[in-house]
Amino acid sequence: MRQAASKQPLSYEALADELGMTNPRVLNYPLGCLDRALVELAANWKDDIPHIQSLVVNKQTGLPGPGFDGFLTDEGYTWNDSIERRSVIEQYRTKIYEYPYWNDVLSELNLSPSPNEIADLIDGAAYGGGQGEGLEHKALKEFVCNNPHVVGLSADHPKGQTERGIPSGDRLDVLFYHKGQICVVEVKPKNASPQEITRGLFQCVKYRAVLEAQATFNNQTNDVTVCLALAGTFPHKLIPLRNSIRVKVSNVLMR
Repeated sequence: MRQAASKQPLSYEALADELGMTNPRVLNYPLGCLDRALVELAANWKDDIPHIQSLVVNKQTGLPGPGFDGFLTDEGYTWNDSIERRSVIEQYRTKIYEYPYWNDVLSELNLSPSPNEIADLIDGAAYGGGQGEGLEHKALKEFVCNNPHVVGLSADHPKGQTERGIPSGDRLDVLFYHKGQICVVEVKPKNASPQEITRGLFQCVKYRAVLEAQATFNNQTNDVTVCLALAGTFPHKLIPLRNSIRVKVSNVLMR
């Protein structure tokens, strides 16, 4: 429901990480149970309930597995190739995002929305900026800039730029650009507090929105991704926030 509200799919790996599961494959069974529960409830209600479990996707493709195709064909969707299949699934996701009765579904299944256990961190992130650029922050920024692979880019990706200004007046820690692909990296040193990491996640969201708006105004088709690069450990309690706002997190080991 959280992912539906934020209009964001979620990879098997990210969900397993949030739930403390070491093997994402074990999610197949509970997701199957969820599917059966929704089918039974839809029959009782005599109304369709979208298959919300299809928001859990393959990390590489960003799509549910081929097992979901049967549900799509049952509902009258057709496609001829992988490009059309992706388009069909994106259409179907709109039904999930716009379905107005998810709270009623939870109530009927005797479930509650996932709790917000980091409201204090989110509120605290609004007050007080960072402590300025220390030596560790500067070294981490330069390391990421010169080593694109540490944030998931290809080993032969061109090096990035540091302190790149954007129209909002912000300066990006690191910006990678190659063939219409933009990757913005916000870096946080090893001693960053959970509150500072929370602020970093929201900074990534801001940068993505600004660059996407700029690209739209300039009639460009740039693909913008954002990443929070940490020298320290990402707090487990922030995983739900990370999953809901589509920010990649990379732990960087400087060598």
